[in-house]
Amino acid sequence: MPDVRIGVLGYGLRGALARTAHRPGRGAVVAAVADPDPGARAGAAAAFPGARIHADPAEVIGDPGIGAVLVLTPDHTHAALACEALRAGRPVFVEKPLDISVERCDEVLRTAYETGTRLYVGHNMRHMPVVRLMRELIAAGAVGTVKTVWIRHFVGYGGDWYFKDWHAERRFSHGLLLQKAAHDLDVLHWLAGSYTEDVQAMGDLMVYGANPHRRAPGEPKTADWYTEDGHWPPAAQRDLNPVIDVEDVSLMNLRLGNGVLAAYQQCHFTPDYWRNYTVIGDAGRLENFGDGPGGEVRVWNTRRSGHRAEPDARHPVPAAPSEGGHGGADPLLIDEFLRFVREGGPTDTSPVAARMAVAAGYGATQSLRDGGTPRGVPPLDPALAAYFENGQRRPVTP
Repeated sequence: MPDVRIGVLGYGLRGALARTAHRPGRGAVVAAVADPDPGARAGAAAAFPGARIHADPAEVIGDPGIGAVLVLTPDHTHAALACEALRAGRPVFVEKPLDISVERCDEVLRTAYETGTRLYVGHNMRHMPVVRLMRELIAAGAVGTVKTVWIRHFVGYGGDWYFKDWHAERRFSHGLLLQKAAHDLDVLHWLAGSYTEDVQAMGDLMVYGANPHRRAPGEPKTADWYTEDGHWPPAAQRDLNPVIDVEDVSLMNLRLGNGVLAAYQQCHFTPDYWRNYTVIGDAGRLENFGDGPGGEVRVWNTRRSGHRAEPDARHPVPAAPSEGGHGGADPLLIDEFLRFVREGGPTDTSPVAARMAVAAGYGATQSLRDGGTPRGVPPLDPALAAYFENGQRRPVTP
């Protein structure tokens, strides 16, 4: 079977996904890359010998030899580029979040519906072993019927990853309660079996807004913008983005369509970096301790008691089948996308779920910037929902 010839739009921090997809002779080859930054283009030329390198994404989208497109550009550009590629008939992978507004997300879904071109959104956490383990335990009835979910996200590298570039600006990301939380909101919906209908949130720019050590406008990030050990404590961060107007801590309350109540908390100045999920049903509770190999999901479900550290069951978080980003999830994500490009059919990721994660995060961000006023989440057009739930196939009329 010939390799799928992939065109890549954007070769920045998520360029690792393009390198994961580059498998000459094993199903896919990166044949073209577009990025406006000369440094990124040089990096792409070195990573993909023989690939055509461009500054203009139109050169990649319009290339008749391209069989699929990866959109790995900053969030606020996703919708425009994805729609252009869909209209050109190129199956599209869009990095999460789908975009930074509900209207733009709906435009992408509508364009995929109207053109019939395949659309895939890169919510890689659906392939993370810890998430799949929790989902399997819930499906097996370990906690009964899910009633409430609490999520805490400790973002230990927040100052490095999110306050030194475009992520720190509302005009590019809307806010980290959308950009960063889109992962966890999608996982929440998947575990709870429903989408958010009502949100309320509070948040603040508590730490990084007070840090005066900013780069000059137009000045690139320094070579040591990120280190494995991180820059600690947060006040020691230097060369932050010239503009910082997104919150670095946020608290979100949600009501899902099936009645599940949930809470999400995100902090970008913690010393540790991991996610903690607590799922409580009408017959038990489960919680993860660690979110990678060496961690485990613990279940309490046999009796009532006071505090007991020892659970009724321990389930080790398995290692992913292969190494790669996000705990081995990225290679599995690309595997699923390439299969989808070739064959179509159902996928674990969902464009509808991607849209609903953005819609929940967008509404919550509006709420926290409006004094915590509750917001309703706008539903998706039923025709679009039905199309994607049917595997991106139009129903056959008799």
